Amino acid sequence: MPPQALLPVLLLCVLLLQAQGGHRGWRRMKKMQLSPEIKVCQKRPEIYLCKRLCESHKECQANNICCSTFCGNVCLSTL
Repeated sequence: MPPQALLPVLLLCVLLLQAQGGHRGWRRMKKMQLSPEIKVCQKRPEIYLCKRLCESHKECQANNICCSTFCGNVCLSTL
């Protein structure tokens, strides 16, 4: 492979790795696997709710459940 082609290939690899959350993101994803009681949220939460992360329903207030979203597991109102 010519040396001029190595730089674009390396750049493409770095961009793909960043798009997937980087090399540290894989470890976090393994830890964030869904527990049997946590389901995918029925509705999309507001972005400010992404600060209320949870690992089980017990961590959420009354009338809230822990469910999985685009930003991790969050407490979301059932009402």
